[in-house]
Amino acid sequence: MNTNAKPQNNLVPILIIAGLFFIFGFVTWINGALIPFMKTINELTDTQSYFVASASYISFVVMALPASYILNRIGYRKGMSLGLFVMAIGALVFIPAAEARTYWVFLAGIFIQGIGMTILQTASNPYITILGPIESGAKRIAIMGIANKVAGALGALIFGAILLSGIDAVKEQVATASESEKAVLLDTMADGVFMPYVIMAIVLAVLGILIRKAPLPYVEAIEDKQAVATGSSNKTVFQFPHLWLGVLALFVYVGAEVIAGDTIIAYGISLGFTGEEAKYFTTYTLMAMVATYALGVFLIPKYLKQKTALIASAALGIVLSILILSTTGFTSVLCVAALGIANALVWPAIWPLTLDGLGKHTKTASALLIMAISGGAIIPPLYGRIVDSNKQELITSGINEAEALATASTESYWILIPCYAMILFFAIWGHKMRGSTKP
Repeated sequence: MNTNAKPQNNLVPILIIAGLFFIFGFVTWINGALIPFMKTINELTDTQSYFVASASYISFVVMALPASYILNRIGYRKGMSLGLFVMAIGALVFIPAAEARTYWVFLAGIFIQGIGMTILQTASNPYITILGPIESGAKRIAIMGIANKVAGALGALIFGAILLSGIDAVKEQVATASESEKAVLLDTMADGVFMPYVIMAIVLAVLGILIRKAPLPYVEAIEDKQAVATGSSNKTVFQFPHLWLGVLALFVYVGAEVIAGDTIIAYGISLGFTGEEAKYFTTYTLMAMVATYALGVFLIPKYLKQKTALIASAALGIVLSILILSTTGFTSVLCVAALGIANALVWPAIWPLTLDGLGKHTKTASALLIMAISGGAIIPPLYGRIVDSNKQELITSGINEAEALATASTESYWILIPCYAMILFFAIWGHKMRGSTKP
């Protein structure tokens, strides 16, 4: 599954795609700071606050197949440019959202940005996967992951400093303020998103113009010899069980990854850490991922097979999830952050293991895998709902609200265990289920 481009000439395209991964890494991982910020300014429950993640990730369900159609019509370069412009529009929506302090308008802006990211992801993930030998696909995607998570760490730090600075003082003042005073306090806090998102919109628009002239070679998955060898030329996409298991594995993985990155700040605050302290927690998760990505670049495929990396990652995820449940305080927070180690090589390994041997179905399969990113829209709010439900039960039993929230937030991380169990199944058995070679 190679391309017309020679391996030695792929450095510039790899760097360009890495730049795109940097961009949507930055935009995606600021959700960790946005969730407690939105919860405060819009006075939301935990379940409601995690719709920040839902608004971003549900766009991948809505837009993945249309994005595939768009890319087939206008090509990768114009598609990437379009994605950046759509993301810029989404950033501008934050301005009226802040003015009105209306939650659904914020969610609309996040959703529009998600549509732009869907177009970018639908183009860039299969592009980087088939830009070289399939055996080293995880290595190339790991390089993309480094760019993505370094950007995410920067985004979490920058937006954490901007949005969460003084959040504890505001919450204390709101608790005793009159309705008119409360409105002024929250309106002032909401205005904090104005300048960062104006700058973001300008940067995205400029990059949208520049990418049109980027030296990206045409690439396409080889279909002829491979299709004949595997029988895929006469099969439909529904006749590849490993594809659908890969989609399911990616669905639960994204949910687990978003929980690890987007809930950790709110989790730290629930355990009694201040917003000033907790704003760094998402960065811990992302730096753990970056370090593991770097290890993956070195080890895969020379010293470590993609399948082995996936098995080890899933097993570690199960172990860390159990440790989160059985520890307290900062130790438990560190276990959540350590999920970054377990998560790092899952995405890079699932893509090539799933796309291998699909031939002419590669583009459709890529769109289905992009749709699986919607796991980030469904599983984190489910975690939030479990937290709300458990917290209410504990309060009813006589436990004070702060302790109930801390206990419920910790215990609700059990949802991660079945997610990693599914990934482990795909790593050991699922990716081998290729179906019959007969049409």
